[in-house]
Amino acid sequence: MDGICLTDHEKEDSESAMEQEKNSTGDMIGITFGDVGITSLKCNVCKPVDKGEYVMMAHPTADWVLGQVESVERKTNVSVEMAMELSMGEEVDIEETVIAHIKVIGFRDNRGLLKTPGNPFRAGEKIHIAEDDLIRDVLGLKDDENGAFVGRLRGHDIDVKLNINTMAQKHLSVLAKTGSGKSYTTGVIIEEMMKNNVTMVILDPHGEYSSLAKAGNVSTNDFGVKPRGYGDIITEFSPDPEINPGAKPLKFSFRNMKPRKILEMVGVNKTQSNVGALDGAMSRLAASKGFYSISDVIRLLKENEEGDSSSVISGLETLDSKGIFAARGTRMDDIVREGKNAIINLKGSEPDVQAFVVCRLSTALFELRKRNKIPPMMMFAEEAHNFCPQRGKTESSEIFQTIASEGRKFGLGLGIITQRPAKVDKNVLSQCNTQLILKVTNPNDLKAIESSVEGLSKEMAEEVQRLSIGEAIVSGGGLSEPLFLEVRPRESKDGGSSIRVVG
Repeated sequence: MDGICLTDHEKEDSESAMEQEKNSTGDMIGITFGDVGITSLKCNVCKPVDKGEYVMMAHPTADWVLGQVESVERKTNVSVEMAMELSMGEEVDIEETVIAHIKVIGFRDNRGLLKTPGNPFRAGEKIHIAEDDLIRDVLGLKDDENGAFVGRLRGHDIDVKLNINTMAQKHLSVLAKTGSGKSYTTGVIIEEMMKNNVTMVILDPHGEYSSLAKAGNVSTNDFGVKPRGYGDIITEFSPDPEINPGAKPLKFSFRNMKPRKILEMVGVNKTQSNVGALDGAMSRLAASKGFYSISDVIRLLKENEEGDSSSVISGLETLDSKGIFAARGTRMDDIVREGKNAIINLKGSEPDVQAFVVCRLSTALFELRKRNKIPPMMMFAEEAHNFCPQRGKTESSEIFQTIASEGRKFGLGLGIITQRPAKVDKNVLSQCNTQLILKVTNPNDLKAIESSVEGLSKEMAEEVQRLSIGEAIVSGGGLSEPLFLEVRPRESKDGGSSIRVVG
């Protein structure tokens, strides 16, 4: 029998799909052809469309469905012989077809859940450029006034706002090669958190985040961002206020140190006599003075004529010269204040001092948060690969692993910022449910990103190498799937820009 016989139900579906097409205002880019599936399809391209563009297509049972162009290819009849003829200036009839490969993202059902159709699309369906309302709805880009406005969906006038509770409770990471805007983007996130009164401590090895206190030089932009400094809610601390004159001194109480740990820090053998001499001096001072300094311990050891404590004394004198210990250390309730931001500026500090400070502070934050002695908060660690490396161990390796796995239970969020994702402890990185990924080209770093970011497609992972300055892939933070993002301008001054060598 000639023709195709449709059931009444199929006729209704067909008429419904046709009605949807009539009501569509999106520009048509092509028609589906060939084998059509549930999660992917192909269409011929009759109007230019870019890789990454969002499209929509009618479905018999699911209304409009959102998709994304994963790749575009041009098929031609040009052979080697024809190419040679063209190179000699001869005219050749070229036949070509442009094909777009489309990933199906899905639709929202009547309960607001993101779903994909349960049966295939029809061949011959029109593919349209997606309307903004559908993109917002399916991708979950809500206009949340309390969300963190980090930028706009690439190629669209659609704000991307991340859920601050999700970022703080389930940790986040900012990953990028040097010079790709890692610190700049982190500054944008911190600005948004400060505007929402999130309590924060920033571990800053290079002094890049002090500039958050000053208003930036925001030129005319399409993001509606205005210059603003946050000096009224930022307090800066440093082990070396001479190098960082805007910072308050950061000191630790020597009496809280264990003798064995002190000897380990100064590289002195932990023999019974050395441990005994140091423990005895510290115990006597604690009983007589309560609070005491390293110089008090040195004086007491020199006065003790029994035994040879010269190596211990020499080590303590070296430790004292680092300037990080005092009779009374900086109080934690001065560093952590509800709704405020503390920057721990470690610029100029030696690596061993930085390691000690990061370990002591992160341990104190975790223990105090467990006992609810400080408010729920977020701790950011710049150059995190130095503090929780994948290979080997540092003083802070264990506490970073603990915060990554247990911090969310106690209201301590972790922000991992690094230019070398492959060098960060994978167990720490994988616990970060929100990721902002800027340009990365190192093969090992790309592998680390692919293995740690849930929902990152192979095509997106390849695109990481080609991101422009100011572009990022964002995953998590309340979003239904990873998105390409144009990062908004900073309100505050950028402290991470490169220094010019030649004027």
